[in-house]
Amino acid sequence: MHRTVLALVNIFICGCFASPPNFILLFADDLGFGDLGCYGHPTSLTPNLNRLASGGLRFTDFYCTSPVCSPSRASLLTGRYQTRSGIYPGVLYPGSIGGLPLNETTIAEVLKPMGYATAAVGKWHLGVGPKGMYLPTNQGFDQYLGIPYSHDMGPCRNLTCFPPDIKCFGLCDVGVVTVPLMHNDVIKQQPVNFLDLERAYSDFSTNFITTSVKKKQPFFLYYPSHHTHYPQYAGPGAAGRSLRGPFGDSLFEFDTTVGNLLATLEQTGVINNTLIFFTSDNGPELMRMSRGGNSGLLKCGKGTTYEGGMREPAIAFWPGTIKPGVTHELASTLDILPTFAKLAGATLPRVQLDGVDLTGLLVNRGKSQREEMIFYPTDPSEMYGLFALRLGKYKAHFYTRGATHSGTTPDKDCPVFAVLKAHDPPLIFDLEADPSENYPLPLVGRPDLQKLLDRIMKVKAQFEASMVFGESQINKGTSPELEPCCNPSCSPKPSCCHC
Repeated sequence: MHRTVLALVNIFICGCFASPPNFILLFADDLGFGDLGCYGHPTSLTPNLNRLASGGLRFTDFYCTSPVCSPSRASLLTGRYQTRSGIYPGVLYPGSIGGLPLNETTIAEVLKPMGYATAAVGKWHLGVGPKGMYLPTNQGFDQYLGIPYSHDMGPCRNLTCFPPDIKCFGLCDVGVVTVPLMHNDVIKQQPVNFLDLERAYSDFSTNFITTSVKKKQPFFLYYPSHHTHYPQYAGPGAAGRSLRGPFGDSLFEFDTTVGNLLATLEQTGVINNTLIFFTSDNGPELMRMSRGGNSGLLKCGKGTTYEGGMREPAIAFWPGTIKPGVTHELASTLDILPTFAKLAGATLPRVQLDGVDLTGLLVNRGKSQREEMIFYPTDPSEMYGLFALRLGKYKAHFYTRGATHSGTTPDKDCPVFAVLKAHDPPLIFDLEADPSENYPLPLVGRPDLQKLLDRIMKVKAQFEASMVFGESQINKGTSPELEPCCNPSCSPKPSCCHC
């Protein structure tokens, strides 16, 4: 029997593979729907991501859960909206007291009982906390190498972002410690050397894969890249290589690491037993103009609940199991945990999950179990509830608002000056005919749309009745004493934190 057929039999009869599949989860940063070559950008240099797209399943209707970093990452790793885990409003900072609660179950914690080796490399951004209590090694990961938050959350004025000595664009955050590189819970370097950072990540990741294969141990590698978040950086192998300037060089460096991972999977003989899933945490930071990414034909970007803020490129690649093609089915970062759990034969957490299993869609090109997508703003609250809801091909906006992150665009709805506006009845768009959200559908004289609106309001009411807001971790505040420092007893801080 053909190997692909055998794989399908294993999945749908016993719920797992005879040999458990490996998982690599690639998570880009501030990458927009229009930023990749395989999604239409004319000058992005992404040969390896293009290879994933041509040999795998490319999504056109894939969503994150928040238009900013920390809450989006919380939902990805837990399969639950950020409002349940308390990762709101906004994002965590170097000195944040809170973080992803330890009683939340991550993908790594789901897979470890099944014998998986687990590693995280790159941008964590789910808290450091007292004595590093929220770091990945306390959240199910055996190993971690990375910067525990955004690489702009520290002064970068005098740091080098491109060779030979081109300084980083902008100032980044001032008045806090310089950005550290951590191995597990120990600071290896402060400030981090951006020119060597991606090589270190690539080496760490390929060594993890090679070691796991030698041990005959299934593995889960979570790689949330810093690319292409501001300020962009790239080492000697990528700088000046693209036609797109700093953003393009940064993207190409990330793509090169993807190529190194593929080569390692081929060399170790496990590429046909490894599911690679790629997507991004939120839309592009349009306020940075050409250095901030591109949302393509979608409206606005980071910080907003328009399509450009939360609809992302996504690719699932698994040679011999996932047939190449394009899907218009609805899917989300929420769905990755239950999908990986199903494929590994793992037990789901005994909590309310918001994700659905995508196995049938991935390996049999079936229908997605997801019918709706919820859109929360960067500062969700029980008083306002949802800002928008997608049901099938239709999206209803109950509130609209611009964001600082989406400034500088000609669209007057995108910048922060577009203040909060309530819509009753909601604005309704047909996203298949109008993905740019330019033309709200008229309800007058359309009984079919009135019926649709009734369905939307019913789904909204049911969802909001099921939502229990967790205690806000961001509202716990910050403390300078919690900022990672390689010389914790030094003075004066933060300038003395250097090693």
